Amino acid sequence: MAINKKHEEFHAIDLAVGWSVPPGYPDGIEEKILSGELDEANGTGSRTRLLRFQPGVFTTAPFVHDYWEEVYLMTGDLTVGNDATGAGGEPFEPNTYACRPPGAHHGPFKSNTGCVLLEIHYYDPA
Repeated sequence: MAINKKHEEFHAIDLAVGWSVPPGYPDGIEEKILSGELDEANGTGSRTRLLRFQPGVFTTAPFVHDYWEEVYLMTGDLTVGNDATGAGGEPFEPNTYACRPPGAHHGPFKSNTGCVLLEIHYYDPA
């Protein structure tokens, strides 16, 4: 399987532009694609993105997908396992990491103060 990312050396990332709400996410959670593309319909590709939560935003149901996911909490706070009203769950601080195989149920998620995550998603090579 070919990796669909181009060679890029260190360069500035403009955090003021290029954000969008990913499909299936509530307003207040936005992604900024840094590299690559994930083709979920065909189960191919890889992507690296930033995901940011605005303060107080939460999801209401667990996620499950058919690709690998690595997540590093860069800034802010992230709570994992809240209920549908945003209550409860286990809080995490920056410099925490998760690696999830395909099919792993995870979440829901919330952030009290807002956060930025670095995420890498990829399919197993065929």
